[in-house]
This record gives sequence, C-alpha cells and structure tokens, in this order.
Amino acid sequence: MTHDSPRAPAKPLPKAPELPDDLPIPQPPPGATKRARALMIQGTSSDVGKSLLVAGLCRAYQRRGLAVRPFKAQNMSNNAAVAVDSDAPPNPDGTYPHGEIGRAQALQARACRMPPSIDMNPVLLKPQTEIGAQVVLRGRVLGNCPARVYHKMRHALMPSVLGSLERLRADADLVIVEGAGSGAEVYLRDSDITNMRLAEKADLPVVFLSDIDRGGTMGALVGSHALLRPEDNARVKGYLINKFRGDFTIFEPACETITAHTGWPFLGVVRWFEGGARLPAEDSLALERPAEPGAGNLRIAVPRLSRIANFDDIDPLAAEPGVSVSWVQPGSPIPKDTDVVILPGSKATRSDLDVMRREGWDVDILAHVRQGGQVVGLCAGYQMLGRVVRDPQGIEGPPGETPGLGLLDIETEIGGDKRLIDLALNDANSGCPITGYEMHMGRTTGAGLERPWLRLSDTPGGPVREEGAVSADGCVMGAYIHGLFGGDAFRAHWIARMGGEAARLNYEGRVEQTLDELAAHLESHLDLDALLALAT
Repeated sequence: MTHDSPRAPAKPLPKAPELPDDLPIPQPPPGATKRARALMIQGTSSDVGKSLLVAGLCRAYQRRGLAVRPFKAQNMSNNAAVAVDSDAPPNPDGTYPHGEIGRAQALQARACRMPPSIDMNPVLLKPQTEIGAQVVLRGRVLGNCPARVYHKMRHALMPSVLGSLERLRADADLVIVEGAGSGAEVYLRDSDITNMRLAEKADLPVVFLSDIDRGGTMGALVGSHALLRPEDNARVKGYLINKFRGDFTIFEPACETITAHTGWPFLGVVRWFEGGARLPAEDSLALERPAEPGAGNLRIAVPRLSRIANFDDIDPLAAEPGVSVSWVQPGSPIPKDTDVVILPGSKATRSDLDVMRREGWDVDILAHVRQGGQVVGLCAGYQMLGRVVRDPQGIEGPPGETPGLGLLDIETEIGGDKRLIDLALNDANSGCPITGYEMHMGRTTGAGLERPWLRLSDTPGGPVREEGAVSADGCVMGAYIHGLFGGDAFRAHWIARMGGEAARLNYEGRVEQTLDELAAHLESHLDLDALLALAT
C-alpha cells in the first residue's frame, strides 16, 4: 500500500541550554611536572561492572603506594555526590561553592583515599524524563536538555573533558578511566566524549570488560571487535571476563575463540565478588533486580520511584541485621505489615508524585499513617510530604504545581541556585553527630517548620540551624539531608525511636573494609603488574 500524501514536517528541536561564554576549559596547575599514565576500561554494555572494577583497581594500586585518580568523562545517574571543588564564582564570604559528580566516581575517589573532585566526572547527566536530563558541567548545572539536543551539542564539551583529564594526570601516578555503556556504540562515535573518541583524543590504551553472569560474552566481545574501526581496535590491549562463577576451565575454549576472532589477548577473569552488595550501587539499574528483604524486626518499605535519586541513603539501614528493607516495585502495594515508609530522593518531584498516585502508594501511605505507622521523607521525599510542590519555572518538567500528600504543613517551590553542601554537624534533638550533604533546588516554607526534625550546630551548644519538620503526632518527619543514616550514632537513635534495635555496626568502616577486600580480590585473580604495564 502506498501513500501520495507528503510526510508531516519534523518538529524543530527544542533549544539547547546556552553554553556559557566562559565554558570551563581547565588547565593543569602552573608548574605541574607530572603526567600520570592512564588506562581505560570500556564495557561491552552497561552494568557489566566497570565502576566496581575501577574502584577495586584504584584501591589496589593505591595500596601499592601509587597516587591514583578515577575519571569518567560522562556519567548518567541520579545518584550524585558533593565534590569539594567547583568552577563557580566565590561566595560573598570568600568561600567557594561545591560542585557535584556521580556517586560512583565519589566511591572511586574514596578508594584512592582522595576527596571527590569535579575533574573526576566533568559531565553528569541526571535523567528527569524518558528523553531528557539535567546537564551538569564540571559541577555546575548547565540546564535541562532533551537527549537528541544533547547529542548535537556534546562535542562542544570535549575540551572541558580533556582539560579535566589532564588536570588529574598532572597530580597523579596513574589515572584509571571508565567508559560509559558499550564502547562499541559506533553510531554515537562522531559525538562521543566518553568511549573510543575520547580514547583517540587522549591517546588511551583500552581494556574491554564483559559480564559473563548475564551470558552472551563471546558475542559481545567478538561483536564489539567487528563493529569498531580498525584504528580503534588497535587501541584495545585485551579483555577481561567479569562476575565468573564455577569452573573456569570449561570456559577457556571460549576465550581461545574470542582471541582467535579479535586478536585481543585474554587478560584474566574476575570471579564473583560477594562483597559488591556492601558498596553503593552506581544507578537505579540495581533496583530492577528485586532482592529478598532481610529478616529484621523493623520493617521498612521504600517505593521505587521512577526518577529515584541518591537511593544509597537507604544502604546503612539495609546493612542493619535488625532491619528489613523492602523496595516496593511498580505494580505492587506497600506491604501492610510495614513499620516505616521512607520516601527517597527524586530528580522529578512532581512527576514522581504522579507516579505515587498512579501506583496507589499515596492511598497506602495515608492508610499507614492513620494506623499509627511512621513515614520519613528525604530531600524530594520530604517535599512530597507537604501540601504542594510548585515549579513555576519548569526546572524539573512542565511549569505548574502538584498537590503533595499533605502529611506535613509545608509548601515547596522549585527554583533558585542549587544548594550543594557537605555537612558534619551536631544535632541537639537527638544528641548525635550528623554527617551528610544537601543537594536540592527547592525552598520549603510553612508552619510545619516550627517543629524541626533536626537542630544543627557546628559545636554542642553553638548557634542552631533548624532543619526539616515533624508532624504534631511525631509519626511523619522529613529533611533535606542525604546520608543521615550513615552516621552510626544517629542511625541507632532513629532505629530505637522507630521501635527497633540497632547493632554495633560501623557502617563507614564496613565500606572501607569492603574496598580493601575488593582490592585483595582483584590482586588474587588478575595480574595487576601486567595491567599496569599497559597504561601509558
């Protein structure tokens, strides 16, 4: 069947965010004499374990006495961390605002025993819709951008990417570069800033990583070789097999076949690392694989919002043996035996309020509160607990306002500069030290703030800043602070208030121990001397 009618004209692309006149193109510090060797880890797909492998390599080489830095040119994740530096102008008091990077790079920086820096992840994309994201360039919000618009503009960001990498190389012995998604997405190469085009521009040697746990390793590696340009294939120094379980001798013929078809040497196999679950996941893909809740007596339910952000806030609670955390997937109700519902962060508060109503979770939560249950909101989750969330400028989506759950007497307007603060304070209400960070653009007002959840000060007895709100009956509470439950004392206090019992868990110490165990795991399975020799 044919049609003679003309095709409808294509809709014009939305306008891209304005690139600032002072687009940051960082330079190495004056007088810098170092230029670290670098090695790039690319994957055959997303979620093959690149971020965890890079973290482990960072800690392993750091333990050998090297100054190591992680680098990922572009990360797409709503899990973000506050960086210690920023390209933003100084504050009126002479201090400098913080920036933000992906939490995966913050964990890798921790593995290097270094503070997170905007140079480690110069471009961060924070998804807000199915086809668009907030673009963060070197720690600063550039604007919101549909994917096809960003695809056309990102080549302009390459100088900032290369400058960030050179700054890291000027201050280290080794930089481990992580690619994004699949390194063989050749249709993206001309505008690529994070895989093979970056490898070409920065002259990086590449090692491919494939995840055998999901199957298809032979096809993924051989297919990647078939798709890549000859000059890109020449950069690949070999491949690694990740997440292997069982008898590897059975798979050895497959490696011979892969090498025969690609010419890439087999560089080793990383066996399954059970401790990986004790480290923060990079993005919400980890939540799509439902896990069995624990057997703890305090039952916590967390709705799996569509634009969930910074969900590692829940990790310290899930680590407690006396706590059972259940991630409520779309299509499932909030369990009736839940003691506490936690509303996590979100990159699109109003949109996720609509999701909650579509899933019926709002009805479940209101019933939960009527029956005496507890509810906690963190950052965007805190905003959702109020009477209304307004976004007059359309920062997170179409301009407008959305009714909240009405459980706290507060209102929120999205707007203003993004608040990025690292916190290490004392809370007068609980008597506990508080560590964490703020990362939000909302401003909250209302009578509910007269009953703050936290009363924070730099020193015990010092000037107090009130934070968050608690309902009159004490059952509903919220605040803007991420990472609240990472502090052992505050977590134990809160669990006791909720009717549970905390263990003597050193959560931050557990993360450090797991990074050391991961490094030892890699030392035992890979020839790290041979990998280091590949770096140039």
